[in-house]
Amino acid sequence: MDIFEAIKGRRSIRSFKPDPIPDEDLRKILEAATWAPSAGNLQPWVFVIVKDEERKRRLARAALGQMFITEAPVCIVVGANEERSAWRYGKRGRELYCLLDCAAAIQNLLLAAYALGYGSCWIGAFHDEEVREIVGFPPYIRPVAIIPIGKANEKPRAPARLPLSEVVFLEEYEKPWIK
Repeated sequence: MDIFEAIKGRRSIRSFKPDPIPDEDLRKILEAATWAPSAGNLQPWVFVIVKDEERKRRLARAALGQMFITEAPVCIVVGANEERSAWRYGKRGRELYCLLDCAAAIQNLLLAAYALGYGSCWIGAFHDEEVREIVGFPPYIRPVAIIPIGKANEKPRAPARLPLSEVVFLEEYEKPWIK
């Protein structure tokens, strides 16, 4: 699949078929995530694979009642090892770089899942402490996202995008690049 097709074709999926995901596909998806760039190549991400139905229910409740999470055969909880980034970059590493690095890994994960024929959704709305407890993260691992993955049971339309003329500037903010 062409990268531009994957970028433009991927959608947030909130309805899943119960079909299982083979471990080989899961490995490809997670390996793609680990190839993301990271500050100082510190790779602060960690991934917890969740297949247990009760644990998925607990995650859905922690995610402000987003119960569609339970439909997915697999959820991946992404965490940021704040201390790994702080080791080299101090406060900025702990508070920013580890989150940016995980965001890059999550995007790779989403695109890889789509390229393999799976739907997914990036969920960031949840109670951190509840998610931390559910997956057993120690205090220095910050929950960043819950990603349900499975065969899509819906086909959402593409959402509108702002035109480049509203978001791209030349040399300084509000100096148009495209007129």
